[in-house]
Amino acid sequence: MGASKVIHALYTDDDVLMSAVKTVKAEKHHIEEIYTPFPVHGLDKAMGLAPTRIAIAAFMYGCVGLTVAILMMNFIMIEDWPQNIGGKPSFSYLENFLAFVPISFEFTVLCAAHGMAITYLLRNKTLPGMPAQNPDPRTTDDKFVMELRLSENHNFSAEQLEAMLKDTGIVEIDQKEIK
Repeated sequence: MGASKVIHALYTDDDVLMSAVKTVKAEKHHIEEIYTPFPVHGLDKAMGLAPTRIAIAAFMYGCVGLTVAILMMNFIMIEDWPQNIGGKPSFSYLENFLAFVPISFEFTVLCAAHGMAITYLLRNKTLPGMPAQNPDPRTTDDKFVMELRLSENHNFSAEQLEAMLKDTGIVEIDQKEIK
């Protein structure tokens, strides 16, 4: 896979950035990524991004956690080593169901939370030790960068894209080759 050219447009205001995104999308250009120092409300909708499926993943991780908790408590407290704790019978899981609700809830939440965090880190390629993908360190402070790949906007030349971006209120524009 060869090198690809990208254009980075730098903005200093989130409202100007939002207006620029709407202008770029109205002209049928593809925006690869936007780097911001804080979440900008409505940016994902303006970019035309699909809704996240992290809630579905959280539900599945929670279901796995609940299943593991039930099986674990049934095995440990009923089958393997039944104990008479406070006079409660230990003949079946259903007789002790109410005592196991807090454990089930906590393990469900534990698995859902850890599963979502790990999924988020894997999906965004931000695991510890991975190289940073931020094209401009100023986006961690107070600047915003819009990234357009020329390979995704093949109907337009770099000059046409830069001319269009200059009308959107950019502060700085840069063209780079990436691998």
